[in-house]
Amino acid sequence: MGRGKGGIGIALLVSAVLAGTSACGGNASASDDSKNGAAKGGSSAKATVSAKPSPTHPTGPPMLLESIAPMDKATVGVAMPISVVFSNPVAAKAHANVEKHLKVSASVPTNGAWHWMGNQRVDWRPEHYWKSGTKVRIDADLKYVSNGSGRYGTHGYTHSFTIGDDVRAAVSVKGHTLKITRNGGAPRTLSINAGSAEYPTWNGTMAVIDKQRTVHMTSCSVGISCTKGAPNFYDLTLPWDVHLTQSGTYVHYSTGDTNPGSGSARGSHGCVHLSLSDAEWFYGQVKQGDPVTVTGSPRAKASADNGYASFNLSWSQWLAGSASGEQTTGAL
Repeated sequence: MGRGKGGIGIALLVSAVLAGTSACGGNASASDDSKNGAAKGGSSAKATVSAKPSPTHPTGPPMLLESIAPMDKATVGVAMPISVVFSNPVAAKAHANVEKHLKVSASVPTNGAWHWMGNQRVDWRPEHYWKSGTKVRIDADLKYVSNGSGRYGTHGYTHSFTIGDDVRAAVSVKGHTLKITRNGGAPRTLSINAGSAEYPTWNGTMAVIDKQRTVHMTSCSVGISCTKGAPNFYDLTLPWDVHLTQSGTYVHYSTGDTNPGSGSARGSHGCVHLSLSDAEWFYGQVKQGDPVTVTGSPRAKASADNGYASFNLSWSQWLAGSASGEQTTGAL
């Protein structure tokens, strides 16, 4: 099942926290020398103060952020990137300077880099998964920073979050299993059905975007069929939905596939199906940013910007999309 490709923002669009700024100034006072001169009976000259020129700030329409993920104060999984989405395009010539003003700090030194997904979204990903328990902060110090097209930042934004338990799920399409581990412990194995030959599931690693207790899913919204009664038409509201891609991939329960496993492997429309009890249990185990890795599907890996699939790019591929290159987080 699936729903239409839309912005991550439906569930993840978060109001960035403004980092307040203020500028204070005072009038310079005249030197007491004039008083001293008068007391001595001499002529007192009026003290002069050289006025400093006011700093010149760029003018133009504002460069604003549409969202920063994860949410401020969130606890997320080990594969969660920092994702910054701008309201207007940032010119390629401004990418390096914008990256310079997006400062990532962590309680555990972590190697990572920014990567541009077009000109309105830039994500920071660690080279390897985050270490569980790491505290992270993103300071988007964008005041007066140019987007290269006449817009300038008007203030800063700050988000802080924590890397929670190391929860990972591995889906074997051919084996009809989903194995989930927590902090390296023994895996629990669940029976699944994945996509059919006609509508295969994406391969690769997709970090959980969000999860919802119920989602209304239609075949029309994902371009499969809008004709009621057609073989692949569906219009259902289904429970225990863990969201993996913007294009509509979920791990969830389906009323059309009540007993997933090798004995009922007729395939889905691209989602991963669990039984009702397993779907509810899995829903309770995972959080935003937990990696779900699919193998054995005939389909390619999901693109890095199809949700939070940044780990589908090799480290060298990730660096190729960065204007400032590899960096280590600042101290936190």
